[in-house]
Amino acid sequence: MIITRTPFRISFAGGGSDLPAFYKRASGAVLSTTINKYMYLSIHPYFDPDSIHVKYSETELVREASDLQHPILRALVGEMQITGVEITSSGDVPSGTGMGSSSAFSVGLYHCLSAYSGKFRSKEELAQKACEIEIEKLLNPIGKQDQYAAAYGGLNFMQFFPTGEVQVEPVILPRKLLRKIDDNLLLFYTGDVRPAGEILEEQTKNLEQSDDRFNSLSTMVSQAFELKSALESGNIDDFGALLNEGWKLKKSLATAISNPRIDHYYELAITQGGAYGGKLLGAGSGGYLLFYCIPEHQEKLRQTLSELQELPFSITRTGSEVIHYDV
Repeated sequence: MIITRTPFRISFAGGGSDLPAFYKRASGAVLSTTINKYMYLSIHPYFDPDSIHVKYSETELVREASDLQHPILRALVGEMQITGVEITSSGDVPSGTGMGSSSAFSVGLYHCLSAYSGKFRSKEELAQKACEIEIEKLLNPIGKQDQYAAAYGGLNFMQFFPTGEVQVEPVILPRKLLRKIDDNLLLFYTGDVRPAGEILEEQTKNLEQSDDRFNSLSTMVSQAFELKSALESGNIDDFGALLNEGWKLKKSLATAISNPRIDHYYELAITQGGAYGGKLLGAGSGGYLLFYCIPEHQEKLRQTLSELQELPFSITRTGSEVIHYDV
C-alpha cells in the first residue's frame, strides 16, 4: 500500500489574481500557507486485476477508467493506464469550504499514482500536472494557487506571470514570529459549502468586462506584496487590517462572494469579538471564516461566534508527501 498526505491551504492576500483573466493582463501574486489539515490518498492492488475500485464520498467499481464518474480520478487513472487497484481518499475538512480541497486531491492523487508506478515527481511536476488536469483537461474555471500550495507546502509568496509561469518563493520567518502568527489566526466554519466554479466564472467575466474590478484585484495584488514585506521585516501589527481591506475588495469582484449571513458573522467578529480583520476563504459564499485576533481577545471572539464551529489548526511547512510506502 502507498499513502500520500497533501495539505490544505489558507490564503491571506491576492486571491483571484491566479486566474488567467487577470494574470494574462498583469502578473498576479498570492501570499498563502498550508495548514495541518490534509487530503489522504491510498492505493493498493485490488483482488480483481481487471477492475478499478475507488472510494471517496461515493464508491465506484468499474472495468475501465473511462467509466469512472469522478472527473479527476477518471482523467488521471486513465492517462496513467493504471488498473487492478483500489484507491481510497479521505479529507480532514469537507470539500467546498475554501481550502483548496479539489487541488489537494489532484496533487495527492498524481503523487500516489506516480509512486505506485515507481516514478518520483518533483513539487513542480505535481503542481503542473494538477493544473493541467483541472484547468486544461477538465476546463474548471479555477486558478493555479491551490495546486502549487498543495504541492510545495509552507508559507509562500507565489507570482503568476502572463506566460503561464508560476514562481514560488518561500517566506522564511523566525520560528518565534511564525508561532505568533499561528497563535493569532482562528478559523470558524459557516456551515455552508458551495462549489467554487460558479463564483469564479462570474469573477472571470467581471475581470474581463470591468476595469473597476480589475483595478480592485490589482490593489489586492499590491497588498500581497505589502504583507510579504511586513512579515519579512518582522512587523505583523497590520496583518489584521490588511486582511480586512482585502476582504472588502474581494467582495466587490462578484455578487456571490458573500451573503447576509456571512456579513453578519464577520461584522460581529470585528465589532464585538475583538478580531482585527479577517476574510472568507476560497471563492466565497460559504466555507471557513479566517480571523486575525490576538490571544487576549480570542475567548471573546469564540463567545461572539459561538454559533459557529471553530477549527483548530496550525501552519505547516510540508507539501504533498508519501507517508507510507510498502509495495
